[in-house]
Amino acid sequence: MLCLSNKVCGQENTNSRLNYIGSLAIGYNRGFGIQTSLTAYNFGKSFPVDLRFGLGLTFLNPGNADDARRIFVNDATNGVPEKSGRSFDLRLDFMFPKTIFGNSTSFVVLGPRFSTFRGHFDFVDGNEVFDVTSAQWGVGIALENHFRMTDKLTLFLNYGVDGYIPSTLTGHDSAYSPDNSNVNPKDNNRNDGNPFQYKDANKAIYQPFIMPRALIGLDLKL
Repeated sequence: MLCLSNKVCGQENTNSRLNYIGSLAIGYNRGFGIQTSLTAYNFGKSFPVDLRFGLGLTFLNPGNADDARRIFVNDATNGVPEKSGRSFDLRLDFMFPKTIFGNSTSFVVLGPRFSTFRGHFDFVDGNEVFDVTSAQWGVGIALENHFRMTDKLTLFLNYGVDGYIPSTLTGHDSAYSPDNSNVNPKDNNRNDGNPFQYKDANKAIYQPFIMPRALIGLDLKL
């Protein structure tokens, strides 16, 4: 990303054309994450904020495999559990210029988020393979420092947190919703056969909720 001083000069010319920056970042996002994004800037004095649209992919722990099987499938215990999880997110960032930790080329970043989550569970030799999925809206906030390397290339550090609203969890032939309008809930034989509730499914499945972030990336002026 360009140094802030260059961008401020560009914003003073309201007739300047809109400019763009492409970005790639990797790091921690409650798991290993990779993010690509496109930033638009130079909107003019009337809108002294940069806009960034990003796509992200995070590999994370999907939850407790044994509990997931009980809640979404059955009480069988055979097989060796293997699991994997990923979250694909879309984000819109409003980037407000701000001096942070003495770095004048920094931003306060905030905006809406949308995430699709998939947890994959495979009980090897147990003849049971299933996915648990959800789709969620959220919001994120972060601080971002930029360090100019060349006229077109900038290193940046992003650290913040995203928060997502708990959503319906769907897997196998069952679905559990926050309002407990559940579909085909399984019976909890450890609780007098009463059906599982949403709180049980949400505890077993680690869908995105609080997602701390610490990323390092490169900006390229297009």
